[in-house]
Amino acid sequence: MEPNWGFYGRRSELESLASILRRGRWFFARISGRRRIGKTTLIQKALQEADRREFFYFQVPDSGPAGVLAAVRDAAATFPVPAGLPLPTNLLQLARFFGLLAERGFIVAIDEFQYFNRQRINEFCSHLQAEVDRLGSQPGESRGGLIVLGSIHTEVSALLDDRTAPLYNRTTDELDLGHLDVASVLEILRIHADDDPARLLFLWNLFEGVPKFYRDCYEVGILGSERREFLRRAFFESSSPLRYEADNWFLKELHGRYDVVLRFLSRRPGATQGDVQSHVTEVNPDGKEQVGGYLKILADRYRMVERKLPVFARPTARKGRYYLTDNFLRSWLRALAGPVSAVHFRPIDELVGRADEALAQAEGVGFERLVATLYEERSRKGLAGFPLSHRIDGWWDRGDVEIDLVALDDEKKRIRLGHCRRSSRKLLEGVPAFRGHVSRFLEQRRELAGWEVELVAIAPRIPEGIRRLIRDAGLIPEDLRELTDGL
Repeated sequence: MEPNWGFYGRRSELESLASILRRGRWFFARISGRRRIGKTTLIQKALQEADRREFFYFQVPDSGPAGVLAAVRDAAATFPVPAGLPLPTNLLQLARFFGLLAERGFIVAIDEFQYFNRQRINEFCSHLQAEVDRLGSQPGESRGGLIVLGSIHTEVSALLDDRTAPLYNRTTDELDLGHLDVASVLEILRIHADDDPARLLFLWNLFEGVPKFYRDCYEVGILGSERREFLRRAFFESSSPLRYEADNWFLKELHGRYDVVLRFLSRRPGATQGDVQSHVTEVNPDGKEQVGGYLKILADRYRMVERKLPVFARPTARKGRYYLTDNFLRSWLRALAGPVSAVHFRPIDELVGRADEALAQAEGVGFERLVATLYEERSRKGLAGFPLSHRIDGWWDRGDVEIDLVALDDEKKRIRLGHCRRSSRKLLEGVPAFRGHVSRFLEQRRELAGWEVELVAIAPRIPEGIRRLIRDAGLIPEDLRELTDGL
């Protein structure tokens, strides 16, 4: 019998939120994180842990006042409110409505709170400030509280952290939810599928640590499926749970403004700003797109893009390479969006095969990120391996050097340089070139003279024969079984 879905990871965040709920006095908490990362699930679990039953959840639509008020009425049909409490008919009454619920001991959760940054409804924040101040001035009289949830970092910050914002300095507690760690993903796979290294890489490259995606696939019984069967049922059939996920939850916020940049970075991870500008100009020679501005907005506002600097570069260095931060968005744009859009015009088997081949090519970048994440996670938990003082998440651009992993142990003056390939055969073939990169790297870093240098070759699986040859070449072979041992 298939085990029921459980609550995975997030133990420290759960305890933090449950302790807030158990205080028995007014609070105003912020929980931020990308969509589908598990913010509402965390609240539900914390309510159970703290035995709090009075709860009202409301998701703000990207709409004007009428749409917001209509959504509140719909929520009130799902989460019954105290008798005699009138439903709001304007934004002032809406803030008062939430305040009265909290005053009567309710936990009020407002999801997609960043939409109140829109000009047509931003007056709500001034009204809410009055309620927050009123309830905060009498903390002993209210067991209720307010939780605002946001998925667009800069817009939530504009509402809560900007000194000119009405709600500035009003929150009592803050939680920022990142991805589930790899140990939690492995727990999901061990219970509902298996922790085969190929499956871990395939699913992590698609979903990283977004719990909702794993649960969606659990619900339709495909977590343990073969790759192409998984892709067919997850993305290509009419009932597929993730078929419209990227368009509905990522790209709709952008209204098509940055698609050309995002699609290019999905195919060319590590591109420079000049590379992006050249591509945009080639696509639209008569256009006037300011690529630098686009990249800044995608990085700072939406956190969809990250800029990585050369190894050991100062934070102010001008050179940088750009990557999509989200595995799902990168995989969708690189491998899935085109085939899925053609599902009514081409045979599904052909489209699934095309998507699978493109995903396999993209898994090289995903594998490097997974290895780096595992190194950090093992070090943080004190597991056997290489204890990090820090990891340099970047690349080296002098002397034509490219190294996949640079890990430092300052205490013991050790540096580990990693060579990663998805194929163990290509891993072995690339050892001579890797040694050349290492030599040029060390020539440039005189401050590392006298440090112990370890070279490691990493692949998802390394057969014993290739493992022996790697050792003979003076490198440490390492695969996903070893890197996930003990997690």
